[in-house]
Amino acid sequence: MEDNNFVVIAVALETGGAATATEWIQKANPTYPCLIDEHHTVAKLYGMINVPTAVWIDEMGRVVRPSEPAGASIPERDPKTGQVSDEARERSQARKTYYFQAVRDWAHKGDSSVHSLSASEAQQRVVTPVGENPLAAANFSMAVYLHQQGFQEDAKGYFHEAARLEPMRWNYRRQIWNLIPDLDARGEFRDALKDWGDDPYIAPIIMDGIP
Repeated sequence: MEDNNFVVIAVALETGGAATATEWIQKANPTYPCLIDEHHTVAKLYGMINVPTAVWIDEMGRVVRPSEPAGASIPERDPKTGQVSDEARERSQARKTYYFQAVRDWAHKGDSSVHSLSASEAQQRVVTPVGENPLAAANFSMAVYLHQQGFQEDAKGYFHEAARLEPMRWNYRRQIWNLIPDLDARGEFRDALKDWGDDPYIAPIIMDGIP
């Protein structure tokens, strides 16, 4: 869609910087710019609490659609068997397809796209499930600083305190699992999902007029 002056800009929220993120960027072999945000500044500015998350921004710098899952969807599992039904897989795939088609429609039609929101509509779509806890943000910033200065052990406590204060901010959790060596990240993730309850781990895409 580059003929429509459309470009994807990917941002890795990665305190470890290029040393941690570059391998994954290279494996993806991207044809678009890939940036590395060591301080999670983009997440703070756009209210991102999980990944993948996308924001649509037009040529004038206006936010057309605020932070929302970028086509990501985890199929619902049967609470008893833990299995994913064919119907659940179809719903998950439908959400992904819907999102990609919506992006293409907007790239071609701009403001006339049915998926393009007005400023007031975009503001109403802004979801802030966590209340910008300044103490959590301070703990996370301290953890990032200590980690980057080489004090990984000292950073652990601050990382964990930030996640404790804002458990819904999955970006904090992901960073902890990625940076702390010898951590059973897979097990921690499974335990976190159990504690999460019935709420969706990734918020569902708002599909206008589509169930």
